[in-house]
Amino acid sequence: MIPYLDVQNLTKTFGALTLFENISFSVSEGQRIGLIAKNGMGKSTLLSIITGHEGYDSGEIIFRRDLKVGYLEQSPRFDPEESVLDACFNHHGDDEKVLRAKQVLTQLKIQDLTQPMGQLSGGQQKRVALANVLLTDPDMLILDEPTNHLDLDMIEWLESYLSHGNKTLLMVTHDRFFLDRICDQILELDDHTIYSYKGNFAYYLEKREHRLEVARAETARAVNLYRRELEWMRRQPQARGHKAKYREDAFYELEQRAKRRIEERQMRLKSSNVYIGSKIFECQYVSKAYGNTVILRDFYYNFARFEKMGIVGNNGTGKSTFIKLLLGMEPVDAGRFDIGDTVRFGYFSQEGLKFNDQQRVIDVVRDIADYIDLGRGRHFTASQFLQHFQFTPEQQYNYVYKLSGGERRKLYLCTVLMRNPNFLVLDEPTNDLDIQTLQILEEYLTDFPGCVIVVSHDRYFMDKVVDHLLVFKGDGVIKDFPGNYTQFREWLGLKGKEEAQQTEKVAKQQRRDYRNADKRKMTYKEKMEFANLEKEIAALEEEQKHIESALCGGTIDIEEITAMSKRLPQLKNELDEKSMRWLELSEMV
Repeated sequence: MIPYLDVQNLTKTFGALTLFENISFSVSEGQRIGLIAKNGMGKSTLLSIITGHEGYDSGEIIFRRDLKVGYLEQSPRFDPEESVLDACFNHHGDDEKVLRAKQVLTQLKIQDLTQPMGQLSGGQQKRVALANVLLTDPDMLILDEPTNHLDLDMIEWLESYLSHGNKTLLMVTHDRFFLDRICDQILELDDHTIYSYKGNFAYYLEKREHRLEVARAETARAVNLYRRELEWMRRQPQARGHKAKYREDAFYELEQRAKRRIEERQMRLKSSNVYIGSKIFECQYVSKAYGNTVILRDFYYNFARFEKMGIVGNNGTGKSTFIKLLLGMEPVDAGRFDIGDTVRFGYFSQEGLKFNDQQRVIDVVRDIADYIDLGRGRHFTASQFLQHFQFTPEQQYNYVYKLSGGERRKLYLCTVLMRNPNFLVLDEPTNDLDIQTLQILEEYLTDFPGCVIVVSHDRYFMDKVVDHLLVFKGDGVIKDFPGNYTQFREWLGLKGKEEAQQTEKVAKQQRRDYRNADKRKMTYKEKMEFANLEKEIAALEEEQKHIESALCGGTIDIEEITAMSKRLPQLKNELDEKSMRWLELSEMV
């Protein structure tokens, strides 16, 4: 394989904080590498350093000469005055590239290509940035959280796009389905160093556990040896001068190994001190619309006790609005939510909590409660709770302004859970959370003795947590599905096959009926119809060829693309009808 990137002995520190030290790895042509780490360990910083957007302390970064690299930042920035289309090409796109841009942007649900970038939401801007990177057709893609702000259809389209061809990829993502399906190698940044696993995410999980078992065994041996050496070092001071210098040096190295922490949760955080009554909430024929955009139309649902529901659907179909209606944050147009008296909501929103940056992490949580009561005489202090969610004692006494974006989201999650609610409503909780935190949250929700509603595009997370889905299809249409996300996709696949088989069955029966029908002579009117049908079918076929050629040619504008895209399925229906009628009449010839 042709080497594209070689990182040698790279070190990066921020004051006393070391992110990574003397790390080395390489990327070759055709490799698809996923980079994972806990929040705050330097994943985005590493990508920023590699792409030349940030400096480093020591080491070398070597790209193949003339390599074209496309970089998707976690939070891209644009000129607010330039249009969507100009943002993709910096005003230098030829007709062929512009047509391709329209196709990619349409897949990413960006419709108005003349809209100024300043009018787009942060999620829409991230999608334009993703389109920009893909359209530059680079030799190597470096992507920071490419699935954030994409709905499920977009994520599956991106999976397909990146899977085809010999694309070279280095990316940071917490989407485990995406990692598993796209990547053939995982790099894990942990304890200031980097570990490489030659396989997908499932392979990484297996091998990482083996690595941790070996590390735990080595640490245990080091602790035992450390105790013996410590006794030797503590002997009478007057004898110290006779000690071998090499043995003293070895002792301090051993001390570091013995005190090295292996992050491991010793217990699952199970609470039995959560009570919720039998009446949860009843959505009584609720309607909601914004202008012509219908969110709910006479929707009825009775939520069951201990239910764990997932809400899925494309962006803009009303998932977050439904949550806000339930919580009373938005008024309904008609109907009502009847909520049980014992229900105590805990709400984790996409917007997050506004923190006082000068406050310490531990104080943010203590302002809510000093401890969380787990029942049966057990409780977790604020510090223990934070440590369970992977805030080390040192991090707990850091100021909030020092936290990374992912760590701030994790702290916000802790503030929600610390209130000990009995009904959790989580709107996109997985965005920016590291994989280890997601696993902790999955365990917490699996054991949670209350009710849960999750809005998420994280398919792996949904499969782990929910047992029921509401599928928002837009225009007020909502599908109630009894199962998780994978089961829903399997059902859709089976449904599609069954519908295709049924259509073919009906068509075959119609053909048999035509062949077996009693033959009679055509009337004059039917003869004229038969002759005209041949001309009409030929004209429709010619129009179909013209539209298909134009759509592939790259010479038409967006209005023509839209009109032709609408006309094409109409054409096919007309051809089917007229061809069927022609067959029927031909039996009489």
